Amino acid sequence: MDLKPNEKLDVNEILKDLESYVPRRKGWAWRKHVDEAKKHDFTYYQTSEDLKNSVPLPSAHYFGNIDPQPDEVITSEIASGKFEEDIRRMRMAAWHGADHIMVIRTLGQSHIDGLIEGTPEGIGGIPITRKQLRASRKACDLIEDEIGRPINFHSYVSGVAGPEIAVLFAEEGVNAAHQDPQYNVLYRGINPIRSFVDAAAAKHVMASVDMLQIDGAHNANASAKKAWNVMPELIVQHGINCMFSVKAGMKKDLISLSTVPPTTVPSPEFRMNLIYALTLREVMRDYKFRAQMNTRYIEADLFDATRIHTLNTVLSRLTSADIQSTITPDEGRNVPWHINSIRGVETAKHALISLDGIKKYVKIDEEAVRPEIRELKMRAILMLEEIQEMGGYFEAVEDGIFVDNGNYPERHGDGIKRPKNGGIGAGTIVPRDEDYFAPVSAHFGYNKLPEGIEKPEDAIGGDTLHKPEKIQYIDELDENDNVNTRLKEVNENRAKGLIKPEVEWSYDGVIQLDMTIPDTPEYAEAAAIEICKKMNLEEIQVISKTVLHPTEGTYVELRAKVPFFVKRDELTLPKKPDLLEEDVLFDFFKKHPTKVVAGTVGNDEHNVGMREILDIKHGGIEKYGVKYTYLGTSVPPEKMIDAAIETGASAILASFIVTHSDVHVENMKKLHELAIEKGIRDKVLIIVGGTQLNNDIAVENHMDAGFGRGTKGIHVATYLCKQLQK
Repeated sequence: MDLKPNEKLDVNEILKDLESYVPRRKGWAWRKHVDEAKKHDFTYYQTSEDLKNSVPLPSAHYFGNIDPQPDEVITSEIASGKFEEDIRRMRMAAWHGADHIMVIRTLGQSHIDGLIEGTPEGIGGIPITRKQLRASRKACDLIEDEIGRPINFHSYVSGVAGPEIAVLFAEEGVNAAHQDPQYNVLYRGINPIRSFVDAAAAKHVMASVDMLQIDGAHNANASAKKAWNVMPELIVQHGINCMFSVKAGMKKDLISLSTVPPTTVPSPEFRMNLIYALTLREVMRDYKFRAQMNTRYIEADLFDATRIHTLNTVLSRLTSADIQSTITPDEGRNVPWHINSIRGVETAKHALISLDGIKKYVKIDEEAVRPEIRELKMRAILMLEEIQEMGGYFEAVEDGIFVDNGNYPERHGDGIKRPKNGGIGAGTIVPRDEDYFAPVSAHFGYNKLPEGIEKPEDAIGGDTLHKPEKIQYIDELDENDNVNTRLKEVNENRAKGLIKPEVEWSYDGVIQLDMTIPDTPEYAEAAAIEICKKMNLEEIQVISKTVLHPTEGTYVELRAKVPFFVKRDELTLPKKPDLLEEDVLFDFFKKHPTKVVAGTVGNDEHNVGMREILDIKHGGIEKYGVKYTYLGTSVPPEKMIDAAIETGASAILASFIVTHSDVHVENMKKLHELAIEKGIRDKVLIIVGGTQLNNDIAVENHMDAGFGRGTKGIHVATYLCKQLQK
């Protein structure tokens, strides 16, 4: 099966023969760095290899549609709760530049504490069924071929089923995972000892297939009331997990810190976050860094989230990061929207490419930052020393030293406390007997091999990590919540050629809309909902409100559902303008000097639209070498014709506003009749434009062409070039 850019991904094809699918590759893939890349008129120093297929940033059409890819891996976090929808999102995200696809927790998955192989719900914050993992990795294989770059598939190894999940991931070609025993202890209430024992086994399994590990220390600043005070603790947590991971057999270049800037505005964000980032990179210089934007203070406001994301990405460029993560403002709603996932990827790519090579020109003032870096290091060291004095990590957790809102060594006494002998899985650790033997390859700890056995798995002729044919494939067990049931309605709608908008799942009918209401936030919200009701929308929700002024106005963002379908085969497609390449236009008007006269005709004072069509500043026809005489506003038709004769113009560009009394029609007829009367109608093109005009109206009234809303200089220049060639 091959993906074709002009065809939808067929999930039904991916599901075929899934029981015999074997992942094409295992292990993490970094981007291939290109030292110096020349594209269009530019040279780049921090890029990776180009994609075979991609969607460039919106402004790329001004620059030859180049799509330089940063050297940092870019993450897209996906959480639809339906793996068939995740797969579609993976493809969208990959086309925009993501190559690290994280499927995060959905629908309460992180609260199940056992391995339930055939259920759709999942364990430990992941889509856990083998079927879900296998379909997703198979889809990633296909997407890799389509875009020409490896895709890293990622999920979570957490909960008391951690080792089992790690084995499942290793078998199914999952390339990266979160694994941090402290996360389980502090945020999941799992017994501390059980969590660390499980983590040792899980990390060893992950290491056996070169799976990248990302830790969870950033959850401290996502949970603390005063996140800017937990910076020493964050360094300590990173250090504990990194050293524990090394002891469990992981390579340092496959251990990645989940670094999150601790604060945002209105604090002096950048200065504080810069010191933290510099300190952490000095202390943990042997490891990789996954930079994620701050979500502790994120609101539903998309623009605010984008500003935070952009500044955090600038920080990544100035202090280095190996992976740039993306989070959307709707993460907390469980199901981020398609478009916001893409916007996050584009924000990261835009910022990283725009800052290419910035460290050649911007240097950190070492003298200024050194005292603050030293102070932060000392606070972290003192915290580690106190943990030792308390008796160790478990005792420190019992005392509530972590996620305490004091700036260590200050303490507020509000840290998270977990009993050493309590929590989920307490008392479940059993010492191994001296003759303990497990016939598995990725085994952590003491394992007594029988005589004559060199590798543990040889005792059973190879385990599932080496012989995938031994894996027992279990399909979904739920009769109602399974992919075949969910796809049935989707397939039926698609077969009928039905279309509905969507933001979360196929055919969900959800739309996002915004409006500005000239009233207080309370009345604005009520008014916006009432307006949507009068539009016959359903399930209306206000997502975000931005106060423009306490009484003058409020900007409201909403989501709602449309209660109908449209039929694909009944749609009238807009005609695409057949535009000439800019080089062709430059060449033609250079060889054929062209003059036009332009103005707003009648009693009309509007001139903005015409200036955008004419002026080089706005990409108007002047850009291509067309000379124009601008006559201004409220120009009589007679003056337009006389000016064309006097200047030897090849065309008249006349702007109109449409009136109820059809004054625009009368003026078009006058232009035509006067041009005939003065003997130039067959020598000059008369082109009209206006926001409510179109070509049909213009031609009906004897004009050569008409242009409406959205017209750019290149549209008029293309028309001129083609007609003058005739």
